[in-house]
Parts: sequence; C-alpha cells; structure tokens
Amino acid sequence: MAKERVEKADETEQMIEKEGGKEAVDGGGAGDGRDMRAVLLSAFGGLNKLRVARKVMPEPQEGELKIRVKACGLNFIDLMVRQGNIDNPPKTPLVPGFELSGIVEAIGGNVTGFEIGDRVMAFVNYNAWAEVACTPAEFVYKIPEDMSFSEAAAFPMNFVTAYMMLFEVANLREGMSVLVHSAGGGVGQAVAQLCSTVPNVRVFGTASSFKHEAIKNSLSHLFDRNADYVQEVKKISPDGVDIVLDCLCGENTGKGIGLLKPLGTYILYGSSNMVTGETKSFFSFAKSWWQVEKVNPIKLFEENKVMAGFSLLNLLFKQGRTALINGVVEKLLTLFTEKKIKPLVDSLWALEEVKEAMQRIHDRGNIGKLILDVEKAPTPLMANDSTETSEAGEEEEDHEGDLENKERMPFIQ
Repeated sequence: MAKERVEKADETEQMIEKEGGKEAVDGGGAGDGRDMRAVLLSAFGGLNKLRVARKVMPEPQEGELKIRVKACGLNFIDLMVRQGNIDNPPKTPLVPGFELSGIVEAIGGNVTGFEIGDRVMAFVNYNAWAEVACTPAEFVYKIPEDMSFSEAAAFPMNFVTAYMMLFEVANLREGMSVLVHSAGGGVGQAVAQLCSTVPNVRVFGTASSFKHEAIKNSLSHLFDRNADYVQEVKKISPDGVDIVLDCLCGENTGKGIGLLKPLGTYILYGSSNMVTGETKSFFSFAKSWWQVEKVNPIKLFEENKVMAGFSLLNLLFKQGRTALINGVVEKLLTLFTEKKIKPLVDSLWALEEVKEAMQRIHDRGNIGKLILDVEKAPTPLMANDSTETSEAGEEEEDHEGDLENKERMPFIQ
C-alpha cells in the first residue's frame, strides 16, 4: 500500500509538470496572468481521474464576487462526487469543491456590502478547488478577525449542517440526548460543540478507536464504530435517545429509528456506507440499500417517531433557501465570536496532494476537517502517508492513524 501511495505521488508530480507546459484549459495561455491552477476531475472514477491543471481564470458576472482562494474544504460528498455516486451528477471535466475562504479580488454588478480586500468564506456550486473562484454574493460571508483562512474553509459546510439538523429539523432543547455517527469528523465535532451550548444535552458518538483519545472530552459517551452501539446506548439510556444523526445509512437506518424515544427524530444526512472502494460499486450501493429498513408510516404513527433527511447543498443550490442559511451563518458567527464554537482542522494539504487527502477521508483517518491550502507547496509526507486502508486490518489502521495524527495535525493538542 505504501508503494501505491509513492506511485500516486510520483504520478501527481509528473502530471503537474506535464500540465504546466500546456496551454490553459478552455483557451488562454499559461503564465499570462489570465489562468490559474485548479484541481480537475476529468471523469468519474478513481483517484487517477484527478489532476492539477491550468485553467482560464473566471471573472465575476452580475451579482457575483471574484475570490482569490486561500483555503478549500474537503468533504465526504466530494469523494462521492468523484465517483459519480450522487443523483444527477454534473458533466465532466469539472473543478470539485463546495466551500472556500479567501480575499475578494473583484466585484460584479449590483453587489453591495463587500469591498475588494475583504476576507471572506463562501459556498460555491462546484469550482472551489482552484486559485480563483466566482460565486453569487448571497453565498459569501465576511470572516471574523480572529478566524484563520483554514478555519473559515472548515466552517460553512460542517457547522451549518450541524446547526440546521439540531435546531431547525430536530428542535434540540435542554435535557435532550443525541447520537451522532462519525463523531471524529467535521460534522460530528460541530454537532458536539453546538450541543454543548444547550444545558444538559447528552451526546453519544461512534468513531474509530484511534480517534477516541483526541475527541473523548467533546462527547458524553463514545463507542467504537465497529461495536454494537445500540446495546451500549441502551445500557446507559434504556429509553433510547431523542435525536439520531446518521451519515452512514444502510443497516444503521433501522438501528437509529429503533433507538428513538417517543417524539424522537432520526435524520439521514449522508450515505458513506455506500462507498467501500476507490470507484463506484453497484454491489455496495445495492447492499446498503437492501439493509435499509423499509419505513412503515403506520409504525412511525404508532411509535410517535419522526424520520427526516437533510442536504445542505440541495437546500442552497436547488431549493433556494439562501435567506434561511444566511440567518444560520449569522448565529454561528456570533457563537464563534463568543468562543463557544471553533472549527477543528485536521490537516493542511497542497492542491497537488488532493489524491492523498481524499484517500485519508476514504480511510476515515481524519479528526475534524481536511483543508486544501492553495498556497501550500507539496511535501514529502504525501508520499509516505501512514494511513492505510481498512484492508490492512483495523488494528494496523488505528496504529498508523495515530502516527499520521502526530505528523500532520498540529491543531490537535
């Protein structure tokens, strides 16, 4: 596996060198000030479909801001996009990425409230993983003075998703209990922090065992992701929990609904169990779907339970609820200013290291958010990534994950 990582790193370097001498994609000349570096997904599939290439720099249209990108967020949904494992995937080639931070470089017509030089973070409907991006001003937010660019890139997707699920969908209140899967990830840690802002909320979480030491203080109870968490939760809370936040799907759907108290809410916001290999697998999709307990509305009625789903990207870009999201961001920034929440950054990666960063997410090796640092130069560490896939065994993965955390996560104390 280590050999494969070295080969991937060498392949990346060769591709960068090769692409650097070409004319920019879609026209324009490389090095003439009108082009930029961007991560390009040439087709849906494995890691070899990603490369850094020269691309024509976009200019802001009516109502848009042009942002000189400093950092980009990397999410599990990006891995699913790469595989084409989403509904109605866009056409390739494309530049992935949905969130970024940077500096306003130009302002399109009919835009107010922003000035050139403003430090901002933003949602984008793809095209985030580049040196420059344009997005409608309604998706852009000014960064507080004491928030770094890497923290800002880790903020929008994770905290807005967590807030919306907890407070807008599930109506979290004092004394409730919450179960969240992938508790060591960006959303999981955002959920834990937001729950701490409400008195007497008990948070149950599942995560890989090697993450427990780093995150144990952020949750009330923490279980290994491979353990029988249903029985563990019932030992502590025989009646179950008030809220279940599920990013796994598959068999966990039935388990989650079964754990709900009367008037409890189950929310599905991801389906990472459908991703088992480097490329899209029909077998994994079918297995996960088969494991989903078919929901009987009459049973929900009889048991007084609520089942819901949440997709922030659809809410923003397909359903037009921008005003609602803007209000949530405002509340979240107030909590940040009050030092009640803080984005947890796992590690920083150069654009040229995107394959290795994406593999780390696939291996569930991250604690918090992975960030693509646009100004960061590739390092030798990317060729010696110590996080192996689950094929090497859970025990070996956990041990090597500890080494990886020590090498690449200065943000974790």
